[in-house]
Amino acid sequence: MPRPLKDLRWDNSFARLPETFYQRVGPTPLPNLSLVAFNPDAAALLDLDPADGARPDFLAALNGDLVIPGSQPLATIYAGHQFGVWVPELGDGRAILLGEVIGRQHQRWDVQLKGGGPTRFSRMGDGRAVLRSTIREYLAGEAMHGLGIPTTRALAIVGSDAPVYREQAETAALLVRLAPTHVRFGSFELFASRGMTDAVTQLADYVIDMHFAHLLTLAAPARYAAWYREVIDRTARLMAAWTATGFAHGVMNTDNMSILGLTLDYGPYGWMDAYDRGFIPNHSDASGRYAFDQQPQVGLWNCARLGEALHSLVSEDDAVAALASYRATFELEMDRLMRAKLGLATAEPTDGALVAELLGVLHDGRVDYTRFFRSLSRYATNNAIALHAQVADADRLNGWLARYDQRLLREGSIDASRHERMLRANPKFVLRNWLAQEAIADAETGNYERIEKLRVLLKTPFDEHPDDDRYAAKPPEWAQEIAVSCSS
Repeated sequence: MPRPLKDLRWDNSFARLPETFYQRVGPTPLPNLSLVAFNPDAAALLDLDPADGARPDFLAALNGDLVIPGSQPLATIYAGHQFGVWVPELGDGRAILLGEVIGRQHQRWDVQLKGGGPTRFSRMGDGRAVLRSTIREYLAGEAMHGLGIPTTRALAIVGSDAPVYREQAETAALLVRLAPTHVRFGSFELFASRGMTDAVTQLADYVIDMHFAHLLTLAAPARYAAWYREVIDRTARLMAAWTATGFAHGVMNTDNMSILGLTLDYGPYGWMDAYDRGFIPNHSDASGRYAFDQQPQVGLWNCARLGEALHSLVSEDDAVAALASYRATFELEMDRLMRAKLGLATAEPTDGALVAELLGVLHDGRVDYTRFFRSLSRYATNNAIALHAQVADADRLNGWLARYDQRLLREGSIDASRHERMLRANPKFVLRNWLAQEAIADAETGNYERIEKLRVLLKTPFDEHPDDDRYAAKPPEWAQEIAVSCSS
């Protein structure tokens, strides 16, 4: 039966590692807490009673006012390459891992607070999160999950009237984040950079034992090589999923790369409106290092940095071979995803050229990526009115459609069945920045209804939701003025 937070089955396997890996530290309480958002779907993962969010003990436990038996709060240490520059020590500067909840299916979920207060890794920071950033991450994780892309989840947002200063004065908030683990590439980089090879081995053994148990039958060093290869494959598939859905993360530092291939640490992200290969969602990224079209290559670069950190466990030959698999894995997954978006049931060698030509049309015409593919999902030969309404260059679009028609004819595609498949591959709704901004603006006045509205809508983004067409409409003019940065 569902239980209150404090009565769940708590543990902290990470706390059984040596204290070299973390600082034991609990949340620093905030004043005047209130529940901003609560996700019953995430609560179900923990066997948590959905009614618990309304109880005072729930807020007290998250705030550090009430000790949760078995939780063992801590902040983890890691390093990382930030915008390509090596930073020798980072760590959870505003995140505190309360512990793990073990569900009925024996699956473990890290329960982490973002904005829980300062730790020794805060680097002169206040250890807090602000309301707008927690809303963006809460909604983004659930939107990504609705799209079927690996991600952290979000259980709740807790607000406070305590002031926090970023570009301007804002109010503090806590995000309760869930993941099977929050171990990241930078967790290994830190210990390797200090020559602590025993710690690298301990951490690798912990991750494999907890999350890659199918590899335990292999003897070392083959086990470590196979594990590294799987991390690379997961990362490559994640990059393909981001690319196919038009998502840009914004801050792909190695300390933001999940060892499980999850989408981790949502900050200045963005789902594209107008298709632009060079789309940069992060106002702080002046060089465009993490632009949309750079993500696949950055994913490979980050995997190479992880390989360097694992040099004591994985031979150079095995590491090079594993890295060589990245491109093939990415391209294979991209081919699969883009064929699904085009409704192609079979594979042909020229499919890549067909996709590239279409993306060229969208890029040059700055055509809305999500809306175009949703319209294409209902396209039938000689019925391209909805597509022509979106693409100004009619001749170029017609040329592509003629080749697309021939491709469909060669595989004997049936409109009705193809439409059904494509509507399950091309979402009607994504979390555009203007939607998140509307929810933020409402929340700053104390109205949290739009947060829940968007959470429920983005849970099933492929469904029609005819009463909610405005959330799939072209962005309003004011949306062009939205700028998100690393502080977002």
